[in-house]
Amino acid sequence: MDVGERIERLLITPLRELKVQVSIELDNGEIRTFTGYRCQHDNSRGPMKGGLRYHPQVDAEESQGLASLMTWKTAVVNLPYGGAKGGIAVDPSTLSHKELERLTRKFVDQIHEVIGPTRDIPGPDMNTNPQVMAWLMDQYSKYNGHSPAVVTGKPVELYGSRGRESATARGLLAIARQILRDVGLPLQGTRLAVHGFGNVGSHVARLFHEAGAVLVGVSDVHGGLLNEAGLDVPALFEHVRRHGSVKGFGGGRACATEDILVADCDVLVPAAIGGVIDQHVAKEVRARIVLEGANAPCTPEADELFEQRGVLVVPDILANAGGVTVSYFEWVQNLQHVSWDEERVHQELERVMAEAYEKVGQISRSRKLPLRTSAYVLAIGRVGKATVLRGI
Repeated sequence: MDVGERIERLLITPLRELKVQVSIELDNGEIRTFTGYRCQHDNSRGPMKGGLRYHPQVDAEESQGLASLMTWKTAVVNLPYGGAKGGIAVDPSTLSHKELERLTRKFVDQIHEVIGPTRDIPGPDMNTNPQVMAWLMDQYSKYNGHSPAVVTGKPVELYGSRGRESATARGLLAIARQILRDVGLPLQGTRLAVHGFGNVGSHVARLFHEAGAVLVGVSDVHGGLLNEAGLDVPALFEHVRRHGSVKGFGGGRACATEDILVADCDVLVPAAIGGVIDQHVAKEVRARIVLEGANAPCTPEADELFEQRGVLVVPDILANAGGVTVSYFEWVQNLQHVSWDEERVHQELERVMAEAYEKVGQISRSRKLPLRTSAYVLAIGRVGKATVLRGI
């Protein structure tokens, strides 16, 4: 793109990085200290936006990388946001409900001065949910007055948006329709494999099934299932509701979690964690299309190999942007003190995703570039121009 060394340095360097000590009293009276992070990458196009995750591997480097991804993601779908990311290095499964609440509120005590509806708007991410967002909103409001727009992904009963829970998956489906149309494949009967059965992966399985796709493989942290004829999705959901995992479901052949990545399918959706598809896995992937539901599931080496093999990869900053798009709708509703119905949310999401795909596709066709490179060209161009126009 030849943006120049000075602008490149501005775009790479985060605006602010925060590391805080979060100490709480556990239910047994013990004092434990956790480390919290918030990286605010760029605000040239608007207040910063990005998830808050609770995971043992959360650190400054991960937060910085994911914050920059949010800058590009919001720019690709043309939302008036910059990027941020953060969280707490903790395994939430080891904490009680009350301990988790205390941890969240104490974290807000440490960062409330640098977040806000016009500064930085957190949202749910790995191991955080609407309840955590409700605690965050309540604690922030104690310092700043009633402020529902400080965070997105809240419960609908507490100023959240309808359609937010399935938004990322619905955005993936919208992009899949466009991609399949361009390669000449009907969605009806398309064979789908989903790696990860959390919020994103489970909704992907349900929505694609309802649209006529055939789910031939699925996995979670406990194991995977394969059935070339197609899994019974409603029965699978009932099994997961009862047992908490896809493991043990009788409607498919048991396999290892990672086997789903190399399942015989048309569309593979890696929807778990980053880095699961490296060059070794990429050699074995049999899908024609890789639709990135997670953030950075493919390594750069895998990306190069996919390009050589002719496997079409739809990058995370485009494919999974449905979540941040509906988060934006929630923020808008909060600021305007209105509530949209679910049909309007779905229609607006379809429009935003279609426009973003068309823009990325135009760059890809005109410059003969992969979709990922094209998405970055679009995003970096928008952020770079805003940076220059605002002045240094």
